[in-house]
Amino acid sequence: MSNLVIKNLHVSVETNEGDKPILHGVDLTINAGEVHAIMGPNGSGKSTLAYALAGHPKYTITEGEVYLDGEDIIEMSTDERARAGLFLAMQYPVEVPGVTVSNFLRTAKTAIDGEAPALRTWVGELKDSMKKLRMEDDFAQRDLNTGFSGGEKKRNEILQMELLKPKFAILDETDSGLDVDALRVVSEGVNRVHAETNVGIALITHYTRILQYITPDHVHVFAGGRVAASGGPELATQLEEEGYDRYL
Repeated sequence: MSNLVIKNLHVSVETNEGDKPILHGVDLTINAGEVHAIMGPNGSGKSTLAYALAGHPKYTITEGEVYLDGEDIIEMSTDERARAGLFLAMQYPVEVPGVTVSNFLRTAKTAIDGEAPALRTWVGELKDSMKKLRMEDDFAQRDLNTGFSGGEKKRNEILQMELLKPKFAILDETDSGLDVDALRVVSEGVNRVHAETNVGIALITHYTRILQYITPDHVHVFAGGRVAASGGPELATQLEEEGYDRYL
């Protein structure tokens, strides 16, 4: 079975005052097809985990191991991690003026697969995925994330996940800034990709509202740069009722 295994992960982030330790020994295993909700207050290390796994240059893994299907990814570059099957949906996607959504997606698909997809097939897949995410046809010709609303940015992230078909996807606060309708559409997209590809998902969120649409197999509470508690969906319900104070 395909899996992403994180062992004793320690991570520091680059700041103006120097490197600041954020993660202090995270252990987590995500198997193919599993959905793990990672919850916790601001500053608990959730996004640090996401960016460290993706290979962001400001985040340094100082100790620990990360294996994707038994292969150590720590020494890999960001693009090598993506080709190995890791995907990050960012909380704040970067605007790229001059690069259309269509060109970006086809270039990314080519880089990951090692060959360009057949144009006619690709156009059909792109239009089909956009339709499912309720995106207008002209969206593909817009500059990547430039002038996008919050909902458009998040739909575009899920569009990428659907077309790139990673083994493991880290969704960093995908529900942030979404209204009820956009949240439903984005969640439906995540569920569809999960059902069709058996992707393993780490769903980072503060709140339980997205878990009304995406049912996790496991819930983990982050506090102080560690996994403070783990459980099933009932743990999310408990957090909704009691908050995070008991873990701080």
